[in-house]
Amino acid sequence: MGEKKRKEETRKRWTKVLAVFAGVLFVVLMVVSSLGTGWITGLAGIKDGQAVVIDYTIYGASGEPVVSTNSQLCQEAAAKGGGIILGKQIQVTANMSQGQGIVPVPFYTQSTGWSKEYALFNPEYAAISSGIVGMKLHEKKKILIPSSSSMTQAWSSAQLTRKGVNMTELTIGDKLAMGVSDNPSPLENSTEPTYVRMGEVMKKNPESVELNFGYPSIDVTIVSIGSQ
Repeated sequence: MGEKKRKEETRKRWTKVLAVFAGVLFVVLMVVSSLGTGWITGLAGIKDGQAVVIDYTIYGASGEPVVSTNSQLCQEAAAKGGGIILGKQIQVTANMSQGQGIVPVPFYTQSTGWSKEYALFNPEYAAISSGIVGMKLHEKKKILIPSSSSMTQAWSSAQLTRKGVNMTELTIGDKLAMGVSDNPSPLENSTEPTYVRMGEVMKKNPESVELNFGYPSIDVTIVSIGSQ
């Protein structure tokens, strides 16, 4: 009788365990069903042609952040007397180039809100577009910009004066916000600049300064992955 009773108790315990397992499985299936197929897309790597929304931090020639979607990073820089432009998330199509020379990126100022646009040059967009292929949802990656070394220009005192800048007040490492037109490089002779681009003072002599408008790297984080 003792053996029979033990078997009966064992059977009851397993019955309870199976019942609990079935209940948990049902809940899991309900949750997965409510998520649709988006979670499957997040597990897979980004493929050519997919529309992807990214967060980013763009780094200047000295290695310091210039533009970022990270509002906390921008606030911390402002508290220390620095300046990082707060940009908006952008949508990038994986491994697909843009026909235009500049990809405009909205950025925020207290006086104008999100009405102004920052200049992301086509080679930079192309590097991001190809660099995100294979990344997964929420993954982070540093993408190098090969063309950044070609963005250095010498600006004379007269050229700077026409832009409203006093060269004598500039020091190495200073950053200047310049207006640029829809062209792959910053143009001093642009008559109707539409977008803003930040340059950094790399060298200075009595006649001119060397400004670097190139950005060697961009940190990206995948926010969402759409369909092809």
